[in-house]
Amino acid sequence: MAMSEKPELPKELQLRLERKEALRYGENPHQSAALYKNLLDPERPGAANARKVQGKELSYNNLLDADAAFECVAEFSEPAAVIVKHTNPCGVALGTSPLEAYQKALVCDPISTFGGIVAVNREIDAKVAEELVKIFLEVVIAPSADDAALKILATKPNIRVLLTSSMPDPKASSFTLRTIAGGVLVQSRDNTVFEDEPRVVTKRAPTEKEMKDLEFAFTVCKHVKSNAIVYAKDGATVGIGAGQMSRIESAYIAWHKANNAKLSLEGSVLASDAFFPFPDVVETAHQAGATAIIEPGGSQKDQDSIDAADKFGMAMVFTGVRHFRH
Repeated sequence: MAMSEKPELPKELQLRLERKEALRYGENPHQSAALYKNLLDPERPGAANARKVQGKELSYNNLLDADAAFECVAEFSEPAAVIVKHTNPCGVALGTSPLEAYQKALVCDPISTFGGIVAVNREIDAKVAEELVKIFLEVVIAPSADDAALKILATKPNIRVLLTSSMPDPKASSFTLRTIAGGVLVQSRDNTVFEDEPRVVTKRAPTEKEMKDLEFAFTVCKHVKSNAIVYAKDGATVGIGAGQMSRIESAYIAWHKANNAKLSLEGSVLASDAFFPFPDVVETAHQAGATAIIEPGGSQKDQDSIDAADKFGMAMVFTGVRHFRH
């Protein structure tokens, strides 16, 4: 599977940052913080460049979460909604309209949605706004909102409403930066989901419906902290396990959260951001009711997982692309 050429990083990198606003505090009240505009990538639509039309002052955590939600929802061309809590999606869905997408996303984890961030990739209308004000939210971010929607959102004056005018291009090339003690880590943005068509590795190929859900689930997986496991069905997440030290624990958590939300995983699909070192995730997915799996492949023990999937009559596809997110 041919991988795209990696952009070369410069020997010297001069950053140009301009303080846009001081924030009340950082991740915690004893930390100071400010938002700086990146003059090397100044026009990317998102939380940093959005127009705040109402709500309390934005916090450091608000901006992190709003960015995570908006970057995820930008992956989809169909109407989509993403709900984020602590930078992890807790509900993602596609719909025929933003309203349907939001309602489907909310079902995945209504408990975690409390105090969360909602992003949609279409204009917010009155019907969507009426649903958004039914629950306590910190931030709503979207490309636009009509006058009727803004009037409804104004009934909850503390909700921060961010309008970006447009959507970011998820395929655009740029760099991301993170600081560590004594240095800065720079990398090219993860601007792809698939490098090629997923490769069927089991005796049974996915059905058309399964394949559609597999592609959706793997796209969501890209935005979930590793180790990431995502169950999806009918264009919506039904269980998400994030940020665990072992992949099987993420699989258990995703199953547990689905049960908590009273969602059935029968007929669902499972996506993993990285390969399976053991067949235990396949076995757990089968027990939970999943019928198909998508993962990068590349483990020395891939065949064990393939054999387990064949044993259970499951379909499995390899993408050849990993999406670790730390």
